Amino acid sequence: MVKKILILDSGPIINFSMNSLLYLFEKIDSIPEMDIVMTNFVRKEVVDYPLNIKRFELDALRVNELIQKKIIKTPTDFGISNEEISKLTQKIISVINLTLKANNQYIKIVSDAEVSCLALSLLLNKKNIETMIGIDERTTRILFEKSENLEELMSKKLKTRVVIDNNEFKKFGIFRFIRSSEIVYAAYKKNLTLIKGKRALEALIFATKFKGSSISFEEIDKLKRL
Repeated sequence: MVKKILILDSGPIINFSMNSLLYLFEKIDSIPEMDIVMTNFVRKEVVDYPLNIKRFELDALRVNELIQKKIIKTPTDFGISNEEISKLTQKIISVINLTLKANNQYIKIVSDAEVSCLALSLLLNKKNIETMIGIDERTTRILFEKSENLEELMSKKLKTRVVIDNNEFKKFGIFRFIRSSEIVYAAYKKNLTLIKGKRALEALIFATKFKGSSISFEEIDKLKRL
């Protein structure tokens, strides 16, 4: 059976943790053709660092338990070393962070964790493994899905004119992204969510939106009509 792999950035993990939805990763992992994986860069953000902060320690322990149980796997489980990911991550970052300019200076628009997800996706694709990247942060998604909209988005965010200086990032190809809101939508449709009933889907989607999933009210309406 051909495997499909969901690569998790920090956003969906934190989102699900805050909404008491971490159990969904176990439900998704139970689907025979699905696997879930997390890079070391992401693990540092959701486990290693928060373990030393009392406010977030419990959430970190819950996520770490999923890793210990192999519900969330590591790249080495698929024959990909952390060194490979780190090297490719830095290569991608060096290109992306020379893409946008503001006031005649390049601006950093991506983090190591989210770019490590792109790197892992490319490495898995080389093994003919289909991937989808779970990411809530909109900048990376828009860059690869609708780069023409990124200038306007970043200009509004930084309150200064931002321009795309080159299109070198396109050489990495096309990535498939999914947000927390879309993950819970798919889980609900597959009857994996604990909460049921007519209002459950709307409640689940809005819960993820209010905890960081960059989805518009119009997009939520579309999901509800599907």
